[in-house]
Amino acid sequence: MLAVISDPEAMRFLGGLERGDRAEAQEAVERWLSRWDANGFGQFSVVRRADGRWLGRTGLIVWDRAGWRPSSLAEAVEPEIELGWTFAREHWGHGFATEAAVEARRWGREELGIERLVSLIDPENSRSIRVAEKLGARPTEPVDLEGHHPAIVWLHP
Repeated sequence: MLAVISDPEAMRFLGGLERGDRAEAQEAVERWLSRWDANGFGQFSVVRRADGRWLGRTGLIVWDRAGWRPSSLAEAVEPEIELGWTFAREHWGHGFATEAAVEARRWGREELGIERLVSLIDPENSRSIRVAEKLGARPTEPVDLEGHHPAIVWLHP
């Protein structure tokens, strides 16, 4: 995770992280774990089988459409479940995000019974837009995440 949050280019389209240090990476992982506890789902680490190297993360995140803030199923006024992904820059362009997101989406649908999944993507994030397109998602509405970060809601088939 430190490889991601310490890279300004990798963090360009992600909000909520500011320092880019080891403590912030640990805080992010602790947030992922607390979301698993709260919702029964969350982020998966993506690890390359060949050498066990951590590549990034993918998984499901609960947002509250009322204010577009990260939340939990119990606390959200209008819960929306996002299929998200983030990878260390050295692993971009190899298909890892698409492959991992396909499996996370399958798991969410088949194992958890989640019918509606979206991805919230900054309109300038061409790499994530390509992943969403490969997944068959389509853009719907523009939103402001947490009131200051533009995103397009991509609806998954």
